[in-house]
Order: sequence, then structure tokens, then C-alpha cells
Amino acid sequence: MTATSRVLLAICLGLSGLAQIRAQTPATPIAGADAGLIEDIVVGSRILADFGMLDGFGHVSARHPANPNHFLMSRSLAPALVTADDIMAFDLDGNAVDPRGRSVFLERFTHSEIYKARPDVMSVVHTHSPGVIPFSVTQVPLRPMYHNAAFLAAGTPVWDIRKAFGETDMLVRDGARGKSLAEALGDKPVVLMRGHGDVTVGPSVKMAVFRAYYTDVNARLQSQALALGGEVNYLTPGEGAKADAINFVVLDRIWGLWKLRVAPSLAK
Repeated sequence: MTATSRVLLAICLGLSGLAQIRAQTPATPIAGADAGLIEDIVVGSRILADFGMLDGFGHVSARHPANPNHFLMSRSLAPALVTADDIMAFDLDGNAVDPRGRSVFLERFTHSEIYKARPDVMSVVHTHSPGVIPFSVTQVPLRPMYHNAAFLAAGTPVWDIRKAFGETDMLVRDGARGKSLAEALGDKPVVLMRGHGDVTVGPSVKMAVFRAYYTDVNARLQSQALALGGEVNYLTPGEGAKADAINFVVLDRIWGLWKLRVAPSLAK
């Protein structure tokens, strides 16, 4: 196959996948939830799985656009396999609105309690990001290395489940643990979970996914910089605020690229 043929094949696969993404509407619609938002949850789950931020675990959710006391999240399923039909509605106590016998994530309380505590949050992402884990178990704070991760300049608290709940299975499996996590997050865009992963939030699914991805990238870059030795020149809070404002302006550019990247997997 020639180079030109390979390019044409890739384009065809991408276009086919995009058509499949556009078809990602649930067989049983969730009242008041538009197809575009459900698509973002599906695509966001696939993107983070493709990049390795999510494996068989982790989840992406969105606040219900018509009912702020509900949120949307997949049934218990590996993120790379999520489709529109898997998206369910939950109340802010973590109860499924229309369970229909479907299994649900144990850690849905991560999402419900953050939505309770943060009316500004429209999306929550929980990952087991490999790059981030070391910063959750050491005394080295995660700090912004470059402009794409500028949101980290607001601060990155670490939540230690053991301090409040003793020796546990490390899972946010009830409202009390979820509330404690939400309190640690405070008004920040990211909270690290000791020995577990991290949670990112945002005013949209796209931004919460963006932050989840670049939190991991920044963590890996910071580890590399620290390994080189010497003083690391991080972004200042002022630089962080200015650079993060630009992230909102250019978000759709990177989202479109990521969406094309996962399109072939949705076409299967």
C-alpha cells in the first residue's frame, strides 16, 4: 500500500468513525439530556482510555443540563467500551434514577458529592492516572510546568482517605467519603487521591477531560524535570490564570483532534 493509500484509508476510517459518533444517541433517551452532551461523555471516556489515563476503571460524568440535582454517567463498564446506551441518570445521593437492573460504579459518590458541593461544576472525571500517583504519595507538590497545565497553578490538594476513615479499600464507596473528597477539592480544578489517582472538574465535559489529560502530562514532565536536578522554574499563579484563560478559547481545537483519534473505535 502506498503512502497516499494509507492516508486515504485513515481519512475514510476517521470519517466513518465520526459518523458513528454522531449516531451515539441512546435507544432509551434520558429526559432533558441532549445527544451532544451524551456524546461528550462517550467520547471523553474513549479519549482518556486511548491515552492511558483510564484503563478498565475510572469514569466521566456530566451534570444533567435540565435538572442540576441529577448527573449523567455510564453504567459500570470499562471506559473504552462506553456507548450512549450505557449512560444513566443519578440523583445527588448517588441513586440511579432508572436502574433497569444495570450495575453501577461503586465510586459514583465521588461525582454526586462534588456536584452537591460545587454548583459551578458541570463535569467530573476520575482517573487512576499513572503519572499522577507518585505526587499523591510523596511530599512533592504537583505544580504547573507549562501553559497547557496552567490550571494547576490554582493548587493541587491531596486527599488522604486514611486520615478520615482509617484503613479502607481506598474506594469512595459512600456519601461520607465522597463529601470528604469534595471538601478537600474545595474550589480547585483538581484534587489528588493518595495512592489512588485524581479527580478533575470543569464547566464542561470537554474541559474536565482536558484537565485530566494535562494533569497526567504535567506530572510526567515534572518528574522528568526533578530527575534532572536543580531548581525547577514553575508557572506563577499569575501566569497560570492568564494561560488557563487561553485554554478555554482553544479547547475545541484539541477536542476535535482527540475526537477524530477515537472515531475508528466507535465505528466498530
